[in-house]
This record gives sequence, structure tokens and C-alpha cells, in this order.
Amino acid sequence: MSTAPRVVIAEDEAIIRLDLKELLEEEGYDVVAETGRGDEAVDLVRQLQPDLAILDIKMPGMDGLSAARHISADRLCAVVVLTAFSQRDLVDQAIDAGALAYIVKPFQKSDLVPAIEVALGRHAELAGLEKDVADLAERLEARKSIDRAKGQLMDKHGLGEQEAWRFLQTHAMSSRIKVHEAAEQVLDGTLTP
Repeated sequence: MSTAPRVVIAEDEAIIRLDLKELLEEEGYDVVAETGRGDEAVDLVRQLQPDLAILDIKMPGMDGLSAARHISADRLCAVVVLTAFSQRDLVDQAIDAGALAYIVKPFQKSDLVPAIEVALGRHAELAGLEKDVADLAERLEARKSIDRAKGQLMDKHGLGEQEAWRFLQTHAMSSRIKVHEAAEQVLDGTLTP
């Protein structure tokens, strides 16, 4: 059973904010906070860790584009920009700020819900890609440590490449550590054959 996506709304016009909240709750979203200020929106997102922030562009304290930049830079949640303005340069600025969807007021439920779902999906996809990149970078660093340790075992201790690999593997298994951790021990001088 999936939980409802959690949403923070930042819209300086109270009536629009109320309409938006009601519409989202009718559609099964959990509105966890609402504000009329961009700076408060960033604080609320950091504090509450919602799945989505819906930001108006024109707000006091900090405009929606600046708030989107802060939220997107740290990948805190998906961002949807909501505004009365549809000029191409604003759309481009919203994209540059990290918005994953752009909705022009007055909006219809039929526009809002698909945009939110696309933004949530794209955010999840980006988070998955970032995790994959981090995992690959970690594996690459582990591989480099193993190769350096094998080279050191070959140069300083006269082992062949297969013998060096077996030495690292055997030590890792007997010590219940990963091979790259055994390699680090060779490199820092705490492990020798």
C-alpha cells in the first residue's frame, strides 16, 4: 500500500493556495504545509522533506525561482512552478532553476495532476540515476584500490598478479571484510603477505 505523496504549497494569494490545497487533497495528496513566502517554502521543505513543492514565481521573501534553485540544488523534492505568467523566458528560467513542471494560472485539475505526476516521476528517476552514478564511482574507487594493492604486492613482495589477487581475496574472506578494504590495508602497510 503506497502512501500519498506529501506536498508543500508556496503561493502568496491565500484563495489560490486554499483552492490548490483542496484540489490536491481531493486527488489523494497529503498537503503537509503551506506558505505565502518563498524563503519559508525552502525552510518547510528542508524540515518536512515532502515529495513535492509547488511554488508560485512571484512571492515575498524569496521568489519561486530562487526557492526552486535552493530545493533542486540539494535534490530535496520534486518542484512544480505555478504562475500567471507564460512567457518563454520564465519557462526557461524555471527549467534552469530545477522545476520539473510548469503550470500556468488559472489551472484546471486536468492540467495540474498530470504535471505533478510527471514531476514526481522525473524526480524519482533523477534520484535513481544519481544513486547509480554514486555506486559506480564507489565501485571504480574500490577497483583502483585493488589494482594499486595488487601492484604493490607484485612489486614489493614478488607475487604474481593471480597470487596477489588470491592473497587479497583470502584475507578479505578470513577477516570478513570486502576485498577493497583488504587492498586499503595493503596500501597503508598494515597487511603484508
